[in-house]
Amino acid sequence: MRALALALCLGLAQPAGATGSELLDFTDLPGWEADDHAVALAAFLRSCHRLDDAEWRAVCAFGAAATPEPQAFFERFFRPVLIGGHAPARLTAYFEPELRASATPAPGFAVPVYRLPPELGGGQLGPSRAEVDAGALAGRGLELAWLRSPAELYYLQMQGSGRLVLNDGRVLRLGWGGQNGHPRRSVSAEAVRRGILASHQASARSVRAWVRNNPEAGQALLQHDPSYVFFRLLPDHPAELGPLGALDVPLTPGRSLAVDPAHVPLGAPVWVQRDSTSALMVAQDTGGAIRGPQRGDLFMGTGETAEQEARRVRERGRMVVLLPVELAFRTVAAPAGPEW
Repeated sequence: MRALALALCLGLAQPAGATGSELLDFTDLPGWEADDHAVALAAFLRSCHRLDDAEWRAVCAFGAAATPEPQAFFERFFRPVLIGGHAPARLTAYFEPELRASATPAPGFAVPVYRLPPELGGGQLGPSRAEVDAGALAGRGLELAWLRSPAELYYLQMQGSGRLVLNDGRVLRLGWGGQNGHPRRSVSAEAVRRGILASHQASARSVRAWVRNNPEAGQALLQHDPSYVFFRLLPDHPAELGPLGALDVPLTPGRSLAVDPAHVPLGAPVWVQRDSTSALMVAQDTGGAIRGPQRGDLFMGTGETAEQEARRVRERGRMVVLLPVELAFRTVAAPAGPEW
């Protein structure tokens, strides 16, 4: 999934496009003047080296070589483009979990965290979640660590990265390592269908608690989702930096955004207007459930506080993409959608 997203971003494949692109002005962005543009610029420059298109290289070169006034930099080199029409954006949030783990199988730690099997490196279809649970990958030396429950593994896989605190005090940083090629199915919706949870209780946190308290039935519920995420160790990733996103650069809490790269180019600044606040973010990640031009997932940070903040974000809003000037005009004029 992330390899495809990167290909779309770098112009190696043509996106599906989006209808209803509309050129806006910065005065159309409520709260624009009050935002901290310096933080947004720092996040933008962090992933500039991943952008290969000529228009992006030009604005990135100026931003990196000079010391621009951040707000003026964005207003001079970009134009806001509303992509996907006026339907409200659906905004959620995610975070980097921190979980207890063991480096080897141990009492209370029996659930393996797997790296990507080498035969799946080309995007082939791999074993389903149920098949992995039944031992399809056991004994091959693919285990990175061991967790306490299938609920914690699923929780880690939903976020796509995490920190594992081992019993000896060491901390392992895990990044996205790949996926088994099966489509994702909603476990929360299935829990409602089976009468396990009421619809108003259906959340990732509620499912996690139910699975933890009902180990056998809980594992069967998780197997409704055949999708399975693999991880990779990030031994040289500094502890103070956020996890790596789809562009393989550290995510910035409150400024990095997961998008659908078929509609929003990875690396682009995106003005995210929420119910309570607005901010300039940067499209630096993707997600299996992030689909459509007005769908965004906000990265909130690492650990329990970030988790609590992420749980509160279930909002309608608006996403406006900032594109280099010439690209913005071409995108709005193009009959088949954006050109990136």
